[in-house]
Amino acid sequence: MANVIARTAESVIGWFNDRTPGLVPAYKKHMSEYYAPKNFNLFYYFGSLAMLVLVNQIVTGIFLTMHYKPSATEAFASVEYIMRDVEWGWLIRYMHSTGASLFFVVVYLHMFRGLIYGSYQKPRELVWVLGMMIFLVLMAEAFMGYVLPWGQMSYWGAQVIINLFGAIPVVGNGLTEWIRGDYLVADATLNRFFALHVIALPLVLLLLVVLHLGALHEVGSNNPDGVDIKKVKDKATGVPKDGIPFHPYYTVKDLFGAGFFLILFAFIVFFAPTMGGWFLEWDNFIEADPLVTPAHIKPVWYFTPFYAMLRAIPDKLFGVIVMGGATMILFALPWLDRCKVKSIRYRPLLHKVLIAIFAVGFVILGWLGAQSGSDTQKLVAQILTAYYFAFFILMPFWSAMGQTKEVPERVTTHD
Repeated sequence: MANVIARTAESVIGWFNDRTPGLVPAYKKHMSEYYAPKNFNLFYYFGSLAMLVLVNQIVTGIFLTMHYKPSATEAFASVEYIMRDVEWGWLIRYMHSTGASLFFVVVYLHMFRGLIYGSYQKPRELVWVLGMMIFLVLMAEAFMGYVLPWGQMSYWGAQVIINLFGAIPVVGNGLTEWIRGDYLVADATLNRFFALHVIALPLVLLLLVVLHLGALHEVGSNNPDGVDIKKVKDKATGVPKDGIPFHPYYTVKDLFGAGFFLILFAFIVFFAPTMGGWFLEWDNFIEADPLVTPAHIKPVWYFTPFYAMLRAIPDKLFGVIVMGGATMILFALPWLDRCKVKSIRYRPLLHKVLIAIFAVGFVILGWLGAQSGSDTQKLVAQILTAYYFAFFILMPFWSAMGQTKEVPERVTTHD
């Protein structure tokens, strides 16, 4: 019986190989014969977790579109219908809303790992640039999805963000009208945001993810030591001595991480889906009313660091430039860092302190962006915004300073 099953499986595989001759080579290149460093740590879970959440968003999004009405008069009621009347609709909606926030959690941690381990340095510049393009598309996707429930914060958040484009000289007013599709945020705005959120941006996002992974597997993964594992290879097989096949070793490791992540995900969905107003704001459970402005308009938490920068600048146009520049400057990171070593493990103390202050400052900016914006909060936001840009603008100078530690020839966990 076992022999029959084996022969049947072999014949089926052979049938596919004959008709898709590139399938097995692709599998070997990206899975079974893609050698990743042996010393991956906790930070290397977040790339695969981002893929997991992306799948969750697509699948739950498909089910939500089956009942959602992209109409200014019906959108809010359709979300209520999903929550109250559709079987398991509340679960699908909360999985989608929680997934949106956790998507940014894992993406921000993924980017932070790249920062501390120098994963953007040569030869991985293109990997970083493609990752930043994913981040920009993800921000656009999240913003448009946030408008769709058509609650108070959805409506007024869209009003504030779209009106920022009006600060652009000459073309500003025409551009805001073009984005809205009307003279104010209304039915046309909701329809085009729905189309972009459900069809256009997910396609772009999936394409960029494929390119990102393809570029990564072409140059190989970085590691916490910043060592190039391709330098030391077995003379007989040509296999890196400090590398192991991604499958099955890291697929099993990622499955373990995914299991732990899904437990956390489920806990939030079932016990704290609003996360105290951070994941779903209270005002968004009230239907959009153009005649009633919320006491405090703020974006969802993953935009608040950049919103804090915007509010910290008195001039509207300059504030928009600063907010946009805060994301665009990240593209230049591979060419700003002049340090001879990649990993924070072997960098001078000065580098570690500056990166730590940067990370803490970014989190504080996120908190400030969700607050009322008092004079003291505005002052702190201005200081942290200045540090944010100084961190990158002065990086060519401070990254070349200090005495680095000697980087080992091989990863530090080898036998």
